Amino acid sequence: MNKEVKNKEINRKEKWKVLDLVYMAVGAVLICVCSWISIPATVPFTLQTFAVFFVLGLLGGKRGTVSIFVYILLGAVGIPVFSGFTGGFARLIGTTGGYIIGFIFMGLEYWAAEKLFGSKLPVRILATVLGTVICYAFGTAWFMVVYANQTGPIALGTALAWCVIPFIIPDLVKMAVAILASMKVQKILHF
Repeated sequence: MNKEVKNKEINRKEKWKVLDLVYMAVGAVLICVCSWISIPATVPFTLQTFAVFFVLGLLGGKRGTVSIFVYILLGAVGIPVFSGFTGGFARLIGTTGGYIIGFIFMGLEYWAAEKLFGSKLPVRILATVLGTVICYAFGTAWFMVVYANQTGPIALGTALAWCVIPFIIPDLVKMAVAILASMKVQKILHF
């Protein structure tokens, strides 16, 4: 009897490992699809950040971060998963690549917050906001360095005006919708 219970437990764990892989793959695909929905600008307006927020909220920090990493890896090898149906390593090392790479830091911060404080609504909100600030900071620093190498020096105020300020309100709206939607889907899927 004890051996039978042990086998069921092993089967359940293996099943969850397979489901985790499926969830992470679907998360990466969702980010890809949402990045294609774009309004062109210096840094394009996309639903990519909505998808990142949603995937982290739905799958949690660990699986969400892996989904983000898979998405970036797909783009790095040349699959056109970034905004404007682009891909390639050159896109990642370009002026806006820091914002894409910043998603990994956003995921890691979310994962750490979830591990330390749980996944209650206030933690989700604060982790998402802090992760976005980290992504903005990393992406803007990256933008300034790459822009300076390609074109010439740029002031921090100008970089923020081009790359951050126009995105604050839309990102706050995307955060709110993504957090609420991910919690609703979690209840439906019994995560």
